[in-house]
Amino acid sequence: MNRLRTILLLAGVLLVAAAIAGVAQPHLGRSATSSTDGTITVTGDGTVDAAPDRASFDFGVTTNGSTAGEALSRNSAHAHSIVTALRKAGIAGSDIQTTQVSLWPQTSSSGTQIIGYQASNSVQVTAALGKSGALVDAAVRGGANNVGGPNLDVADKSALYNQALKQALQDAKGKAQAIAVGAGVTLGSLLKVHEGGSAAPMPMFAQDRAAPLSVPIEAGTQHIQASVTVTYSTG
Repeated sequence: MNRLRTILLLAGVLLVAAAIAGVAQPHLGRSATSSTDGTITVTGDGTVDAAPDRASFDFGVTTNGSTAGEALSRNSAHAHSIVTALRKAGIAGSDIQTTQVSLWPQTSSSGTQIIGYQASNSVQVTAALGKSGALVDAAVRGGANNVGGPNLDVADKSALYNQALKQALQDAKGKAQAIAVGAGVTLGSLLKVHEGGSAAPMPMFAQDRAAPLSVPIEAGTQHIQASVTVTYSTG
């Protein structure tokens, strides 16, 4: 009997001590839970599809000569011919840019003797997609023996990116609302928005959207993507 009383007395003392500790340090008096600052932060994404309407090419010419002067002279003549052909095809001078001029020796198989020289010149041209085929034809007729491209692009990326941003904001709000409902709270005001993503288009190849050309150029579709991270208050 005395033993039982002693056990009960000790149990009571322990309960009182635990209660006092819980009052003095509330975080020790309850089970661990995930803390909240009364906000919801989510990321939203938006995508706008657009058909490319611009194309850029690199047109180059490589020539050989027994001397450096001869190789460079021949190369310059061909380069001028290419630029002239491009302008006759309707390309403005502001859309033609020289990107590379080079000259280097050609050596024998043993590498001990210079047997000639090689010169190279390249220009980059940007034009409407509908002119792409004619552009390549003109450059090759003008003397280009190196052709690189096309690099397809959308002229009005800014407006399309703004549309993608609006979609991203709507997507983020929908996610935040779903989280609020699931958590049993009310979605409050928008506190913070952080823009992410990029306006750089991502290609998605599809059918040819340009008119039939002598050199076929498949335009396909490009994705203009944007993302935002937003924070809402909760009630």
